[in-house]
Amino acid sequence: MERKDFFKTLGLAGLALAGLKFLDACNTDDGTTATATQGTGATGACVVAPSETEGPFPTHTPSSLVTTDITSDRTGIPLAITIAVKNTNDSCNALANTIVDIWHCDKDGNYSEYGGGGMQSTNYTNVHFLRGRQTTNTNGEVNFTSIFPGWYNGRATHIHVHIYNRTGTSLLITQIAFPEGSNSAVVQVNASSANGYTKGMSGYTYNASDNVFSDDDAGAEVGTVTGTIANGFTLQHTINASA
Repeated sequence: MERKDFFKTLGLAGLALAGLKFLDACNTDDGTTATATQGTGATGACVVAPSETEGPFPTHTPSSLVTTDITSDRTGIPLAITIAVKNTNDSCNALANTIVDIWHCDKDGNYSEYGGGGMQSTNYTNVHFLRGRQTTNTNGEVNFTSIFPGWYNGRATHIHVHIYNRTGTSLLITQIAFPEGSNSAVVQVNASSANGYTKGMSGYTYNASDNVFSDDDAGAEVGTVTGTIANGFTLQHTINASA
């Protein structure tokens, strides 16, 4: 089975929407600052963040990947990630000592720990890039150093997140979406062939057509992204969990 068959919303309608939204990013330069868009996941009501699928590429043994810098040997535009976790059972105050796992694809749309088959032809089964685990500090925050994710057929740019309590009990599996628009980081990065992002936006699946994010009308899963091609980007996002 090819990876595109895994995602249920592929089809002519999604491709048509992607075509309508396609933006020419050829005129962006390395000094252009991305437009920041913030979802209600950071400032909205004190409700649990949407629960989402782990997808077909979850980390096999996340406890072995305790690290802040998850880049490994992957090249691309730097991305600094800050995730704040809050407890809906405590008026959305910071949730300290909580385990946060993240994982995402590389600039070419491939995941580590998988491959060699129909869903991902490139074989990365024996490497562990762009996966990591951290424990939240007293402010409920974790920080990771990574690269800006690429994209693959049927999915918008995204990061997977799995949150556990301090004893390892799963609290929430969710995903982070990226802001889109004519000056967004997503458009700028995918126009940056000099940094190895060669796909552009042709055939890209936007959040509105993505099988995970299409029902996120309030933008609760959309992070805040700022920065430039030259200096790298920063992603900040707050996730509310029930602990």
